[in-house]
Amino acid sequence: MRRIYESNALHRDDEEAHAPSKKERKTKLQALRSVPSSTLSDLLIPRRLRHLPVSVAVETPVDEYEVGDPVPFRVTIRNRLPVPVSIPTVSPLLWEWTVDGNLEAAEVPIRDPPDEEGRLSLDRGERKDFRKRWDQLFRVTESEWEPAETGTHTIGAAINATDAEKRGLTDETTVRIVR
Repeated sequence: MRRIYESNALHRDDEEAHAPSKKERKTKLQALRSVPSSTLSDLLIPRRLRHLPVSVAVETPVDEYEVGDPVPFRVTIRNRLPVPVSIPTVSPLLWEWTVDGNLEAAEVPIRDPPDEEGRLSLDRGERKDFRKRWDQLFRVTESEWEPAETGTHTIGAAINATDAEKRGLTDETTVRIVR
């Protein structure tokens, strides 16, 4: 692109709207320097306050579902600040969802994440949406699933940070299963 504008191959005119101008820039354009959002967050916001602008929301399209119908839900994680925010997590698994307190609707452990820390980074004003589905089944062993009973069930989501509930990094919604 630069060669075209530096050559004489183009018709140049300051008065014509669709032609490049003849004016030369007094300063040359410089590349914008960027700083990783986690570094900016570390510099601007103390670690103990980084959770304050972050919100978690769980939503379902409707409140009642027939027995056996899948329950779609959406988890939204949002940064309300005009600066990037990064929250340290206890593992590389950045967030998790539960049904009636069971991680991913399983009554048995389903995964063992590494003991290393992770980091949830949100750009300024960023909103991350995740879509999941609960099939109204609870995992009771490695290979067995049981259907959920009729009644009210709670779907929750949390950022996988230390003291997430105390720090306001969780949310939950209830759905009702009917016959």
